[in-house]
Amino acid sequence: MEITARAPGMIILAGEHAVVHGYTAVASSIDLYTVVSLRLHLNEDSIRLQLEDVGLDFSWPIKRIKEVLSHLGSPFSSTPTLCSLETVKSITALVDEQSFPETRIGLASGVCAFLWLYTSILGFKPGTVIVTSELPLGAALGSSAAYCVALSAALPAFSDSMKLDVNKWAFEEEKIIHGRPFSVDNSVSTFGIMTGIDSNMPLRMLITNTKVGRDTKALIANVSARKSRHPDAFKEWSTIIQSHTVDDLSVTANEDRLRELMEMNQGLLLSIGVTHVSIETVLQTAMKHKLASKLTGAGGGELPGAIVDKLVKELESYGFQCFTARIGGKGVQISFDGCS
Repeated sequence: MEITARAPGMIILAGEHAVVHGYTAVASSIDLYTVVSLRLHLNEDSIRLQLEDVGLDFSWPIKRIKEVLSHLGSPFSSTPTLCSLETVKSITALVDEQSFPETRIGLASGVCAFLWLYTSILGFKPGTVIVTSELPLGAALGSSAAYCVALSAALPAFSDSMKLDVNKWAFEEEKIIHGRPFSVDNSVSTFGIMTGIDSNMPLRMLITNTKVGRDTKALIANVSARKSRHPDAFKEWSTIIQSHTVDDLSVTANEDRLRELMEMNQGLLLSIGVTHVSIETVLQTAMKHKLASKLTGAGGGELPGAIVDKLVKELESYGFQCFTARIGGKGVQISFDGCS
């Protein structure tokens, strides 16, 4: 039997750095997914992980895993325990035995998280896990959270108990990957809803991946120097998105206000140095087509197809990656042998 689980990515529409200091953020799942497929093998003696999108394939003999992680595997607990520093070091040793291309070394922590979760839930049962994703890596779209949530949903299906808090297990995985993550990413990916609000205003986004890396710790340090100047702006985001507007005039007014709030949010990020020349290129290009943009955000309402096509063509000429998504994608889903 094969188990398949998929979990959505997520996006913070406003407040991605203000949330560090306790201010409100508006976050939502998006309809771009990471899919995890799991099949156990009775006649094999290894645990295998295939990351198809990046062309990486790892395999560990069960005997070797037992030698290094003998303290994991049983008894299975429905509630995760903290992965200790000693365990992380042991798992890292296993991962270091694999061949990592220099350009993909940043994925090692995600492989460590996989080994910890697999052995914590399934013990030393041989099996193969295949991961595919529509989400770009390192683009602030919750790729690691979707990966963790999908794994946490798929693995228990072959355990002795399906009663498992997917969100809590995913958060522990995120800790292995990021150290001190915020639980909003895995929570949104698990439940597939906007954080704290109900959306009555459909939003379609054009997302542009500049493919520029970032140093999250350094960015947070810059934000710490200046706390948010507009805490009420994020409350207004929530109010607008929850509003029950039916007439065209009201919808247009809401879209215009969301555009203003988005530009305000991006202006704040610019003032504290949370930006890059490539992001400014995206902003200026979008402005030529009368569309508002912000770092990892997007405009409101239905984007006119002809305008978007022109904008995408121009952005891709700079080497950027573009794709569209709607906010409020479904949360994590599981299927057995292809049947929901």
